[in-house]
Amino acid sequence: MAILSTFWLLSSTSTTSQALGFGHERKIIHHSPETDIILVTDVSEYFADIPIEKPFKMKYGELGRRNRLMAKWLSLAAASQDPTTQIYLDAVERICITQYIFLKNPQNTTSQHPVADLRATFTRGSAGIVIPTSDKTLRYAAHLIGSLRTVLASTLPIQVVYAGDSDLSATSRAHLASLSGTGPAIEFLNILTIFDDTTLQLQSGGWAIKAFAALGSHFETVILADADAVFLQPPEVLLQHPAVVQKGALLFHDRLLWQYAFADRHDWWHSQILHPSPEMNASLVWTQQYAEEADSGLVVLNKGRPDTFMGLLHICWQNSYEVREETTYKITHGDKESWWLGLELAGAQYEFSKHYGGIVGWEDVDDEGRNGVCSFVIAHVDAKNRLLWYNGSLLKNKGQSDMEFVYQVPEKWMIDAQWVKGARKQDHSCMVGGEVRSLTADEFGVLTRSIELAKTIDELVYPV
Repeated sequence: MAILSTFWLLSSTSTTSQALGFGHERKIIHHSPETDIILVTDVSEYFADIPIEKPFKMKYGELGRRNRLMAKWLSLAAASQDPTTQIYLDAVERICITQYIFLKNPQNTTSQHPVADLRATFTRGSAGIVIPTSDKTLRYAAHLIGSLRTVLASTLPIQVVYAGDSDLSATSRAHLASLSGTGPAIEFLNILTIFDDTTLQLQSGGWAIKAFAALGSHFETVILADADAVFLQPPEVLLQHPAVVQKGALLFHDRLLWQYAFADRHDWWHSQILHPSPEMNASLVWTQQYAEEADSGLVVLNKGRPDTFMGLLHICWQNSYEVREETTYKITHGDKESWWLGLELAGAQYEFSKHYGGIVGWEDVDDEGRNGVCSFVIAHVDAKNRLLWYNGSLLKNKGQSDMEFVYQVPEKWMIDAQWVKGARKQDHSCMVGGEVRSLTADEFGVLTRSIELAKTIDELVYPV
């Protein structure tokens, strides 16, 4: 009742209505700054006193609404030089200290402003590539860094993120550091020095480190790439993508598969997303109940935007230990869907690539006589429908143990057609019913040179 009364009071003041995310249609009655301070303080104290706790499943939407409010407060504070706007920053800190315990920096445990501390580490206007990896994925990260620097001649700074020496050894880091080429030196970030791992357990968290790598990096605009991502264009083009420039967040779709197969998942999404955004309403997963929305092998976020920052905090919460074990990784596959869901629920602007996942591979004719393209990866295009990247590594099939040193340069690709999914890791998947397109000479050359470099890197990292 206290919080409802507070919001009722807020509805009569234009200044504070804006502060709490309400529109400008409210009746304007002038209130004193002292009243605004009391109201914002009361709301933030309520949220701080009653943080979102287990069971978590039906509370994702509620946390999103709180993050929407905090994003508004951050925006108001940034837009004014009035000293009274400090109340908004204080309100955000008050809530986040109790809701996002992981923000406590192990090197500064007594700070009462962890959000400001973290945001101050973002280098304004900076952009870079963040690659979370471990000893288990060292080989793929080495292939990726080598290709970015030597084949694509990217000069964007690269930061490798890991969870302690037992996750990525000093020897492994030295291997990666040697691949910087003529570009900036490879940076390394032990994520355990940035966030309190008590509620995260990132050393054994697998996919979970990705969200925290994006949040903890000092780059303001983060190009977050899985170690097994393969680029066909320099990643610099991502920074000019309209979604990044205009909305601050670019995501990529997964394949359209398994329509109507996960009713419980869709019921849950709809229970949490009560007012879907235009981006959500354009989604075939949302409107036609396909199984999986996002391929999180590549994500681009501008953390300098308050809405994106608060969306990323929600994503990180979804990937914290108790939440992922109870809900996130039980209802969906790993971190994949947490990215769009966190941005959506927090009211952040974002945009998906216009196409669902395609394929890069080799031409094939199936039993029904349909021409198709088959392989073990998912491919994505840029804003001009040119091949941009794919997941799954440079290996022909990284999921099959007896093919761990088998490479083959892809020749064909297809998009916007029908998927025929392989049943096992050793079985390829195909896309049929669309146009079989040949890779351009430039694309084929990039992959050929990347594979040759990968073979050389293998000899260094895994000497026979």
